[in-house]
Amino acid sequence: MVSVTPLFVPANRPERFTKAGASGADAVIIDLEDAVAPEQKLTARADLCATILPVGIDIWVRINAVGTPWHVQDIKALAGLKISTVMLSKTESAADIAVVAAATGLPVIALIETAIGLAAARDIAQEPATMRLAFGSIDFCTDIGASHTRAALLAARCELVLASRLANLPPPIDGVTTALDDAALLQDDASYALNLGFGGKLCIHPRQISAVKAGFRPTDADVAWATKIMASLDGGAASLDGAMVDTPVRLRARQILARAAMP
Repeated sequence: MVSVTPLFVPANRPERFTKAGASGADAVIIDLEDAVAPEQKLTARADLCATILPVGIDIWVRINAVGTPWHVQDIKALAGLKISTVMLSKTESAADIAVVAAATGLPVIALIETAIGLAAARDIAQEPATMRLAFGSIDFCTDIGASHTRAALLAARCELVLASRLANLPPPIDGVTTALDDAALLQDDASYALNLGFGGKLCIHPRQISAVKAGFRPTDADVAWATKIMASLDGGAASLDGAMVDTPVRLRARQILARAAMP
């Protein structure tokens, strides 16, 4: 299943791992990077290795970026862990992905958080070990000196969607919304990401999950439209309610119904 609501949990809070697995998220990201202060990195890595991880859900581990003091030891710590995926912070080249994949034997989610990473996004997406792209929008804004607004990030978001499609990857994962309790904002941000072509959104608290899922779920009107389109299926171009229906329209209707069927 392509994850829509992957949830971050700090690696130095092992008591939260099981709770995160039962939160309703469809993947848990155990975070060795931003959620852990530099002086706690060693302890966090030890906690991760010593803790029984949740079962029945995809477990990802976000490791520190290439060139940081913690990157190599993060990779070594993954040996023997029952996880499905590595998320590489601040990915900036396809070679970054290839090295991590070779060292871990795992597929890699490339977290794009810098101008250099965005410029290389198409090459990164084409690397065979790249499972998916994700957008670290807050770090990206810091890197380029922009405000964290839809207008400022539109070009970057569109580039990640295009890079993913050109490489036949699943739709990328959008960055976080920092508000924890504003369900309307979370749902609107998720719906906005969906309308641009994203397929999921990073979550930082269990309270965000239901609103993000709602934002990626088709509206009742969308489902009714798609159902009507599929009921008119005849293989060629036709007119329905004064609008043309042809193969691309029917494909769009199938996509909507497939999203409606997701849990």
